[in-house]
Amino acid sequence: MRTAYSVETVRAAERELMARLPEGALMQRAAAGLAVACAELLGRRVYGARVALLVGSGDNGGDALYAGARLARRGAGVVAVLLSPGRAHPGGLAALLAAGGRVSGDAPRDRARDVARADLVVDGIVGIGGRGGLRAEAAQLLYAVRQSATVVAVDLPSGVDADSGEVAGEAVYADATVTFGAYKPGLLIDPARERAGALRLVDIGLALPEDAEAEALQHAEVAELLPRPGAESDKYRRGVVGVVAGSARYPGAAVLAVAGALRGGAGAVRYVGPAADAVLARFPETLVHAGPPHRAGRVQSWVIGPGMGDESEALEDVLAADVPVLVDADGLRFLTPERVRHRTAGTLLTPHAGEAAALLGRGREEIEAARLRSVRELAGRYGATVLLKGSTTLVADAWGPVRVNPTGTGWLATAGSGDVLSGVTGSLLAAGLSPRDAGSVGAYLHGLAARRAAGPQGAPILATEVADHLGEAWRDVVD
Repeated sequence: MRTAYSVETVRAAERELMARLPEGALMQRAAAGLAVACAELLGRRVYGARVALLVGSGDNGGDALYAGARLARRGAGVVAVLLSPGRAHPGGLAALLAAGGRVSGDAPRDRARDVARADLVVDGIVGIGGRGGLRAEAAQLLYAVRQSATVVAVDLPSGVDADSGEVAGEAVYADATVTFGAYKPGLLIDPARERAGALRLVDIGLALPEDAEAEALQHAEVAELLPRPGAESDKYRRGVVGVVAGSARYPGAAVLAVAGALRGGAGAVRYVGPAADAVLARFPETLVHAGPPHRAGRVQSWVIGPGMGDESEALEDVLAADVPVLVDADGLRFLTPERVRHRTAGTLLTPHAGEAAALLGRGREEIEAARLRSVRELAGRYGATVLLKGSTTLVADAWGPVRVNPTGTGWLATAGSGDVLSGVTGSLLAAGLSPRDAGSVGAYLHGLAARRAAGPQGAPILATEVADHLGEAWRDVVD
């Protein structure tokens, strides 16, 4: 599992470790790891490579300078562009010059020329304590970077917020980020994540608490959470998920939600709604009922909302049930915090950014710019677990770290994919997973299935293809 910690937590761990180490030892650990990563990105052809260091005034710049000194000793031509010449780390600068590196001139033209010539550009402008976008001088230098050059960020791309993933102004786009001691939430959460590139964690010996700010499940954790039938299991012991979805206008939403539910691990699916003929034509395994939901038979969870239209009475019926409920799409339009907070069973809301904006009374752009803050606010306001769909899917409740799904792909931005996600996640709820685990595992499998459907090079996919590949995704995880 990837765990991410706040700047305050990382700083406290660094202070504790530095008190027990010789002066400068921690920075040398970080610089050594950074230099190794840079050498690998150069294809180990360090000798003769041109490296430009963009150096700010803090320890982040010191890491870059010491790493540059190591590369210079291996034969690279290293030049440091000092953005605050009088405040550059003195020890790092001395080490670079002693190793044969040089400092770029003060003229903007000289600095831009040195950056434009580089094969590798190391971003050591701002560290994890930085706030706001880059200053104009630093942003202007980024325009000089050649498209063929590799950009490596030190700890995180300069200009992004380490704690939230927000980007308030100009920021670095890195091909890779070498981060020290622990991942930071901003490295996992968009819009900052897309600027971080490939992530590499360098262990510098920090002692970190168990409770992280954010976490991303990997195959091993998902495999442990997946429900597996025992020798005495029957369809009812495995769980029955009820699906209220579809309408005369959107019958396909019901078919897609049922498709996800059937492949999500529960033993049976009960469908309630006006699209029964379309559902049965595609999935004769489904148990159908005309409604209302409370008369459809026993279920262990409900999924309600995809393509439902203006049918609000069914939502009242489902929310009154003493089983976990997943509310998506049209179902979210009728929600108020009061209707959710009184429930004793778990509730999982699965909005995309536009739906989250409506629930919070904000603009969609605000949600996209502050995804972490938004999902936490939603969870707190509604007293529910919230799965915020998007470029990075986040799952939050009032208790544990925010879960970040690492498997998503841009090809999932297609009509109906969210209906499939609702189905598979609701099925996991029926199988006994908590709303937090069901949302996290559902998003993980959903993303893997989409990658499978899109293929290694990526290609347009349909929501039905995502559902069809869920079984393969499941096998990928357990194998």
